[in-house]
Amino acid sequence: MCACAGDSETTAEKPSAPGLPLENRRSFLGALLGVGSVFVGTLLSVPLIRFALFPLLRRTTELKSSSLGELREFSSLTEPMMRTIQIEQLDGWRRAVSEKAVYVTKDSQGQLRVLTSVCPHLGCTVPWNKEKNLFVCPCHGATFALDGTRVSGPSLRGMDALETSVQDGQLQVRFQYFRQLVSDKEVIG
Repeated sequence: MCACAGDSETTAEKPSAPGLPLENRRSFLGALLGVGSVFVGTLLSVPLIRFALFPLLRRTTELKSSSLGELREFSSLTEPMMRTIQIEQLDGWRRAVSEKAVYVTKDSQGQLRVLTSVCPHLGCTVPWNKEKNLFVCPCHGATFALDGTRVSGPSLRGMDALETSVQDGQLQVRFQYFRQLVSDKEVIG
């Protein structure tokens, strides 16, 4: 038994000479592990970086103008006229067509104005109330005048007006979405 113990002591006490293949393998494996870790870390961080930058790089669907009808149809407006337009949106590979209600009305100078029916408070659809001669939001009671200006309620601004143009005698509107719960009109899509 003593001979075995002495054997193990003599092998443990042997100094290792520099440049042995065992040390080179260890340093090579350590470097390989470091390079592999950096590579895997880079691969895993790409989706995180893309997620963080997506809102800045995202392109929304180009909004096309929709026809509301001939201009002469709106010449004798006394109250808002509701029209439904179709909006085509491209989301990745999926094409979605949705319908949105808009109101054609006149402002205080008699100019045509197209208002979105989306309440600027929380996004409810705002109908025209003939009895009250106001737009009344059914969700939280916000009221808006004939031209879309805020009368009362929790909404911080009036109804949002949309861009309009006239092409070949047709009233065209470009539908947009606006940020809710803010006092300034801010386009979001």
